[in-house]
Amino acid sequence: MSISLMKKNVQIVLEKKKLTGVTARVGLVLDISGSMRKLYKNGTVQKVVERILAVASQFDDDGMLDVWVYDNEFARLKPVTERDFTGYVENVILSDSLIHKFGRNDEPPVMEDVIRKYTKEDISRDPAFIVFINDGGCKKTIKKPVVESSNQPIFWQFVGIGDSNFETLENLDSMEGRFIDNANFFHIQDPETISDDQLYHQLLNEFPSWLEEAKGKGIL
Repeated sequence: MSISLMKKNVQIVLEKKKLTGVTARVGLVLDISGSMRKLYKNGTVQKVVERILAVASQFDDDGMLDVWVYDNEFARLKPVTERDFTGYVENVILSDSLIHKFGRNDEPPVMEDVIRKYTKEDISRDPAFIVFINDGGCKKTIKKPVVESSNQPIFWQFVGIGDSNFETLENLDSMEGRFIDNANFFHIQDPETISDDQLYHQLLNEFPSWLEEAKGKGIL
């Protein structure tokens, strides 16, 4: 499917969610732990990048999608755009021997780097919408960066893929101690089989209410 068709599908969902006038910076955090190896090799992760890029190009101030990968280390990658998304996973991630890959997973360090980028390095009036892909076994310590960033203009949209245990992510909605609820989670068994319409509806499900609350509480 072409990126322009995906962008059209995003636009339809944005209209339904009354988000058409919203500008947001979009970031993508990709689990690259050992259990994800097959999804990198078979093109699934490349498709995920393209589908989230379509969101970035409709939402974003500059049409760029900021990308991170993490296992027990993390790397902040060069952003992806409509000009250079073809083969991004192969060319930028898999063929770079300096990027640590297929180890175990440790979420907080990459989350701290996301927070650093959007609150210290790249300060903007626009919120950051972060899509965080994980295939299970998230560390319970992710609670700390989620709580710490709850008074910042950052919304975390966690997406679980596959059939692992997502208990930590499922408990995000009931997590206490936050300035506002700044995170949502949904689960996709197989990213290959979910339609664009379903994916974008779920991705953008809680973002509108977070925007309202963040404006009301003076975060935006």
